[in-house]
Amino acid sequence: MKKFINNIDDLLEESLQGFAKAHADIIQLNTQPHFVKRKNPTPTAKVALISGGGSGHEPLHTGFVGTGMLDAACPGQIFTSPTPDQMMAAAQSIENKGGVLFIVKNYAGDVMNFEIAAEMLDCPSETVLIDDDVSLPKNHSTGRRGVAGTLIVEKIVGAAAEKGLKLSDCKVLGDKVNQMTATMGVALNCCTVPALGKPTFELNDEQIEMGVGIHGERGHETIGLTNATEIVEQIANAINDDLKPKKGQKALLHINGLGSTPLIELHLIYNLAAQYWEKRDIDICRSLVGNYTTSLDMTGCSITLTLLDEEMIKLWDAPVNTANLRWGC
Repeated sequence: MKKFINNIDDLLEESLQGFAKAHADIIQLNTQPHFVKRKNPTPTAKVALISGGGSGHEPLHTGFVGTGMLDAACPGQIFTSPTPDQMMAAAQSIENKGGVLFIVKNYAGDVMNFEIAAEMLDCPSETVLIDDDVSLPKNHSTGRRGVAGTLIVEKIVGAAAEKGLKLSDCKVLGDKVNQMTATMGVALNCCTVPALGKPTFELNDEQIEMGVGIHGERGHETIGLTNATEIVEQIANAINDDLKPKKGQKALLHINGLGSTPLIELHLIYNLAAQYWEKRDIDICRSLVGNYTTSLDMTGCSITLTLLDEEMIKLWDAPVNTANLRWGC
């Protein structure tokens, strides 16, 4: 294992310190317990958005704290849920008479700890559960995982909260965006968790893993390496079958790198995926390409499609100023 590390136990702390220094104009870092919050106070009566999860997915979630998106993010250790005291401290620090909306990826630890925090809060709160991973069936025992679609929910609901939408309406909107979003990932090689020191699973030079999660989990199928067109078609078919978009439907296409895939390949994937839906008369009117929901150094990508209405388009286009998503400011 070759990593830029001093001590594995100090990796998260040292990384967060660097992140805070690099983006001191936007965010503040709280330690013990750790959370990242906006530098400027939450406006009175604005719904406060909080998300979080295990580290290793950067820029998700800390990179999306700022105007027009999250008010705070709680980072756990690598691939490990943050603790309820982190969420409680973050909520108490940023809530300002508008209530708190938790945006939670559907993983058992995250769900449990955010539920505990919500029960202990002395202010109104709601939760949006993200489960956009169509590599798992809808009737899976623990439900579908929350993956790259999380960013889409955070951006659209973040813009709505910035405009003054109330807590209950933000919850409804978040659930709607989640239901209109589907994602599936593929890995060429797995990630190496520093504490483990080796890949969490092995693929030979002729294999790829279809339907991977973002914590180094295996997917639903190991298949032979094939060309990009066939890989995109298999993923897009699964997404299309799930969302069942109608002709003329407007959509956002998000190609997300899992950590080690270069942009030259991600844009190739975008082109193929856009062609797939354009042939089916789907209007790809918004796009996002890059590393946004990663899995450390995994080589691979995910494809996300979000079906849009006019309200969602306006909220997606609304100004945002975070470390890793920024436009219109």
